[in-house]
Amino acid sequence: TAYNLQEVVVLDKKADDNVKSTDMGTSDIVPKEIDKVPVIFGEKDILKTIQLLPGVSSAGEGNSGFIVRGGSTDQNLIILDEAPVYNASHLLGFFSVFNSDAIKNAKIIKGISGPEYGGRLSSVLDISMKDGSTKHYSAYGGIGLISSRLTVEGPIVEDKGSFIFSGRRTYADIFFPLFGDDQLKNSTLYFYDFNGKLNYKLGENDRIFLSGYNGRDKFGFNDEFGFDWGNTTATFRWNHIFSEKLFSNSTLLYSDYNYDINIEDTEQSTTISSGIKDINFEQDFQYYFNSDNTFKFGINGVYHTFLPGEISVTGNTNFNSKKIDENYAIEANAYFGHELKVTELFKLNYGLRYSSFSLIGKGKVYSFDEDGLVTKTEIYESGELIKSYSFLEPRLSINYLLDVTSSIKLGYARNTQNIHLLSTASTSTPLDIWQPSTALIKPEVSDIVSIGYFRNFYNNEYETSIEFYYKDMQNLIEYKNGADIFLNEFIESQLVFGNGWSYGMELYVEKKVGKFTGWLSYTLSSTDRKLDKINDGNAFPARQDRTHDVSLVAIYNLNDRWSLSANWVYSTGFAATFPSGKYEIDGQTVNLYTERNGHRMPDYHRLDLGATYYFNRSEENEMSLTFSVYNAYARENAYRITFEENPDDPTKTQAVKLALFSIVPSITFNFRF
Repeated sequence: TAYNLQEVVVLDKKADDNVKSTDMGTSDIVPKEIDKVPVIFGEKDILKTIQLLPGVSSAGEGNSGFIVRGGSTDQNLIILDEAPVYNASHLLGFFSVFNSDAIKNAKIIKGISGPEYGGRLSSVLDISMKDGSTKHYSAYGGIGLISSRLTVEGPIVEDKGSFIFSGRRTYADIFFPLFGDDQLKNSTLYFYDFNGKLNYKLGENDRIFLSGYNGRDKFGFNDEFGFDWGNTTATFRWNHIFSEKLFSNSTLLYSDYNYDINIEDTEQSTTISSGIKDINFEQDFQYYFNSDNTFKFGINGVYHTFLPGEISVTGNTNFNSKKIDENYAIEANAYFGHELKVTELFKLNYGLRYSSFSLIGKGKVYSFDEDGLVTKTEIYESGELIKSYSFLEPRLSINYLLDVTSSIKLGYARNTQNIHLLSTASTSTPLDIWQPSTALIKPEVSDIVSIGYFRNFYNNEYETSIEFYYKDMQNLIEYKNGADIFLNEFIESQLVFGNGWSYGMELYVEKKVGKFTGWLSYTLSSTDRKLDKINDGNAFPARQDRTHDVSLVAIYNLNDRWSLSANWVYSTGFAATFPSGKYEIDGQTVNLYTERNGHRMPDYHRLDLGATYYFNRSEENEMSLTFSVYNAYARENAYRITFEENPDDPTKTQAVKLALFSIVPSITFNFRF
């Protein structure tokens, strides 16, 4: 029997879905909202937008890295058409890798996800690319001060197949020659990215999709120093309808992240590289038993290749090339979930995920003494099992309707993470190293429980919620004080391990319809860590700790020509370690550090303004100018604080604040035809 397989079109959720669904800590990101929110350099950015939601905070000034409920940036699973993206930042975090023109929809899940998701402790950011229109051809894009973008889409065969291609590039380096500096003339600084997707209806019950992403950052200074990094992903998906009740997705995925550093001089050439590659297969099923019962189940497997680091040196030099052995691992997972409408007032969504992780050879395993010296070396052949872990991860969410406009929800989830980002920075940088779980590095584990009250007002015009959560985290990883991390094959000896916890309250109020829309989010939270050999074994505030975090977003459609927008953000300064004194060694002044994260950076706040003027507005043709001002009242927010000798009194030390941005205006011309 043939069942009609129409092109999948994701419509807006029901207006009261936030009240009636079992979803907790989940926010859908609408592309139209991304377009309206003013951001730095005028480049609309999904990662900047989610930082305005409760429970999500920025990892730093202008940065696309984000922190969810006290977790680190690597504890966020970011997937594009189901393929993992390991570094979601361009230009060291000032832009994300996601071109908003290519995005169909996205959602962020803060910890209590369905059993089909796994592998990270804190959140899932699930982004789907547009499929392309099967009816009409169109082109749209924008030209800004430092970047431009172009998207084209249309049918391959009308009503059967379609395509979409989208590209973007910055061109700050084009202006370097204008500065008249010979070194700048020979320098480069830009990124590009490209999205593409094809889909085709094979028959009444089958449709295939092929999508991909490729992006790269290029930075070079005077032909002496070069630095480039980027991601490549590919997704092949086959949708099949077995019957009117059973539906399947078969998906093959590829993901590659790598970076290269090149240093040139008259005597030698040096190249440093690192990265991670994945090949994934997923088989997912959904079974609609009846209107009150939906089942989902599936399996997936991942083959990881970790490239910890390699340095190649050529020319007249005393330095030798060096390569740290690659690591290999296999993940195998299975899951089952059931959404059950028990009564008209009570809905239950539960599931179980089985996750396994196996580190395999070829490779070496080291044992260390308390001083970090190697005491034993074990050698494993190709394919030989080195270490394995397995977990059961229960998931549960409950919804009880109090009346037609309000509900109480309760949720619990266990999450595990088998791959870890080793970084000395607060947010991901191109130099970070992805490391698998080993005999010494245990998988990270979190348990999170949440309770919330959800209510809509005035015929769903206003959406409100308040959630309370507690998250316990085990086997967290930090570097030792004074750790040696660069191309260190014994990097496990430089790590310490421990536990953490985070708890808080999240308040959200959104006006969804009308000429005036927007939202207010407020998070009150606390995040602490307790790790071996750090802070004398005492608990301390994590760098991710933000006591208060406020975001206010306002969008006003003045008339057919003008749309105005503004957002204001405020957050408590992040925890930081400042020197408690100083001493001298061989005439050199050295700062003395005692308590970990015992101080705070100054509080952060900023106002952004935006205005869009439409020359014409229709579905087929549209032209507009978007003006935006980032940091409108020129707040000098501290990006970093260093401690230096006071030039007027060398016996004293002074704090020096570095602020990245003052007012940043921008203008972008947008078009569609």
